[in-house]
Amino acid sequence: MGRVLEEQARRFPEIEPIELDTSGLDERDSALAHKLYDASIRRWLTLEFLIQQGLRRPFRELEAGVQAALILGSAQIVLLDRIPVHAAIDEAVEWVKRRVRPGAGGLVNAVLRRVAEGVGDRIDDWQDDLDSIPLADGARRLVGIRLPEDAKERLSVATSVPMPLIERWANDLDREAITTACLHGLVRPPTILHVRHARVPLPEDWLSPHAVEGHAVWTGPRDGLTELLSCRDDVWVQDPSSSSAVLSVADRRPGLVVDLCAGQGTKTRQLRACFPDAEIVATDVDPARYSVLSGVFAGDERVRVKPMDAVRSEARGRADLVLLDVPCSNTGVMGRRVEARYRATPASLKRLRGIQRQIIGDAVGLLGAGGVLLYATCSMDHAENQSQARWANRHLGLGASRERQALPGGMEAVRSVDGSYSVVLSPGGGGGA
Repeated sequence: MGRVLEEQARRFPEIEPIELDTSGLDERDSALAHKLYDASIRRWLTLEFLIQQGLRRPFRELEAGVQAALILGSAQIVLLDRIPVHAAIDEAVEWVKRRVRPGAGGLVNAVLRRVAEGVGDRIDDWQDDLDSIPLADGARRLVGIRLPEDAKERLSVATSVPMPLIERWANDLDREAITTACLHGLVRPPTILHVRHARVPLPEDWLSPHAVEGHAVWTGPRDGLTELLSCRDDVWVQDPSSSSAVLSVADRRPGLVVDLCAGQGTKTRQLRACFPDAEIVATDVDPARYSVLSGVFAGDERVRVKPMDAVRSEARGRADLVLLDVPCSNTGVMGRRVEARYRATPASLKRLRGIQRQIIGDAVGLLGAGGVLLYATCSMDHAENQSQARWANRHLGLGASRERQALPGGMEAVRSVDGSYSVVLSPGGGGGA
């Protein structure tokens, strides 16, 4: 784990989603390793702020291995309760001596002791004050450390969401919505199943009804979920916010549906269930995702997975509905994509907007008479959402209807929802029917 965090420190903020390899550990140690890694990435900026209090030079000027040891040690001290402080410090010191250099042990020891002195007791609620930080289930007092006076900067440090992202959101969202989204990103999200189309009963002992109809929270063991999903095609993992896009056009009666950015097929499953009489074609330009997609629908009688060039050729001028679940910043799913907040820089946003516009422009030619595009993201950013709909109207003559945005929220599993956006885009300004 230390080596993975060291690599992430080298890349920061352009860190990558990495699946931690714990195959050599028993179940208990594996669970702890995943928890520590998740906490380290999820709260990187918060931990960096606390670490900086004990440093004489900027944290990011330290060797990547030293950064990793300090982040991991601080995560154990600040965010977890069951690991003794001395054990966390000793482990970090010994690791950095072996991995980086012997002399780094003294620095890590001194800084982590300062971090330990700066955190106090748990409290029930975070009040957005200067001397506490929020946790997934309450808050923790700070001792001798004060968060920034500026409200936006304080929210950034407290929730580990970069300042440029908060400032960007502030142009379109109020402080309460932004704060709720930031706090939602601190919580490990529940596994939510889309059960609206279930044909036979589900294991009630392992499910709790979600606040949004047609969805349920999985509370059973992981292997039970794996077994369920392997033998059922009428239920799948999908957040209510994600499912809202397809539901917004569920009253249509398309003959040909094209899922142009199908990924691993979540919304493709939903399209198949919502439109039982439609021909459905799915594709993705990413080779890895295309491979997974092909496996998911291998032998499926109603979903055909085809390469992008074949889809463009065969569906041109014929599609009644084209789903564009486009690549985006993932800022609406920071709880699930913990690295997304750091990668959502102005440069990456500009690049993504260009890709999104290219996808919209290329998709128009697939539409038949009366056909529409369903544009969807899992982003909170106006620039990827409403602004793209306005661009499509000005430059492509596409009218917008059924526009909807959901913001992340809900700290309880049964009320948790991600952030998302969708809009129907249609030639000539129609598409409401």
